[in-house]
Amino acid sequence: MKVRLPEDNEEKRLRLVDEGHFLDFKSKRINPAKLQQTFVAFANTDGGELFIGIEDESVSGERIVGFENQEACNGILPTLLEETDPAVENVDVELIDFGKKGLVLRLFIPKSPKVHYTSSGDCYIRIGAEKKKIKGERITQLSYSKGVLVYERKPVDGMELDELEDSEYLADYMNRVGSSLTPAGFLRKQKLLAKVEGQLVPNVGAVVLFDENPPASLPTRCSFKVYRLLTTSSEYKREQLAEMPTTISGPLESAVREVIKKVGELLEGATFKDGQRLVKMKYPVDAINEVVVNAALHRDYSLNDDVHIKIYDNRIEIVSPGKLPGFMTIDNLYTDRFSRNPNINRLIHNAPDPLNHDIGEGLDTARNELRKAGLVAPEFKELENAFLVTIRHQHLASLEDVITKHLKDNPEISITNRIVRQLSGEDDINKVKKALQKLRQEGVIEPVDPNANAFAFSYKLVSS
Repeated sequence: MKVRLPEDNEEKRLRLVDEGHFLDFKSKRINPAKLQQTFVAFANTDGGELFIGIEDESVSGERIVGFENQEACNGILPTLLEETDPAVENVDVELIDFGKKGLVLRLFIPKSPKVHYTSSGDCYIRIGAEKKKIKGERITQLSYSKGVLVYERKPVDGMELDELEDSEYLADYMNRVGSSLTPAGFLRKQKLLAKVEGQLVPNVGAVVLFDENPPASLPTRCSFKVYRLLTTSSEYKREQLAEMPTTISGPLESAVREVIKKVGELLEGATFKDGQRLVKMKYPVDAINEVVVNAALHRDYSLNDDVHIKIYDNRIEIVSPGKLPGFMTIDNLYTDRFSRNPNINRLIHNAPDPLNHDIGEGLDTARNELRKAGLVAPEFKELENAFLVTIRHQHLASLEDVITKHLKDNPEISITNRIVRQLSGEDDINKVKKALQKLRQEGVIEPVDPNANAFAFSYKLVSS
């Protein structure tokens, strides 16, 4: 096990910081079985840091009361790392040597894509600075949210197969993809049926995709609500609604296309006042479309809520039910993929002119389109039981600002066209060239070597 010395101010931080959703302190005297409850709660929720060897201030005047030696804390680890069911992967374990105050055991527990139980068979989640034991339906819901169970495969109570066999939306889809199967045969082949007491019935994915009115058939809400709010405040009043919120339902593909159309209508000609200036809200269509499609395809359909799209004076907020599934985090959104609803994703992708291309490019496209429009990248936030994407009407720094800031921050180096493109995300070499030429004409920058090869041409700040 790794043993290290405290980092700068680490002792002070551990003495002063409060426990919270991502941090907990435990005494070295804690029973390992009780400690395992907190360990499991972190893994089942959002991960966090667990320090053992930190006393509550009410118990002792000194908070750091660590283990005398490494052997003294070895009894704790088997309970956490070997007896948790299933084992939590990628736990980082280390000892911090505080000298005479002893060794503090630190565990970093990642958010896990699995549902974990203590050795006694109990399941816990983390809520704020507390752990909470959950049972039954709450565990099932946790499994859905993590993608361990796939809600789209759940049979829909009270739904008969013939109710979907006659669906005009299903017939249209089969015609577009060139299927010659019977409706029942197509649904069975596409894994859109489930067996209940020997009978095949539509599952949630089938209803979301092809039912004429999914909210009437499903036990949870699955519509879209679109708002135009004449304010920048999240605490809006009824009179700040440009019109009553629009609720859009129907088979997923047609509903999403209708949502995109409605958002476009609300944005067309929309303006807001920025001080004394009247600013036209102009967002790249592709960026909005990608985020809306992502919200529809990756939402948690087991949750009783709709997708909410709110168009404020200075931003658009898209709130999708459910936290990020599986191993997905805000940090790996652009690099990794995890499909909460694989069948829904696949069938939407297989349609001609699909809403999604199913290659993990959606958020990349949104970010790139916003950058091309001179707007900042989308912001992401996990709420208590939802995922929020915010697209701000906020302009990026100009290329000239990027160049001068980089040179001022790094006066000992020069800058090239290629470096500017890397820093700004602008992929048009000629736009960067014009920005460099403009700053040169204004006497802000000068070439390091006026006779250099074009591919090696670089600039520095003009000496004062």
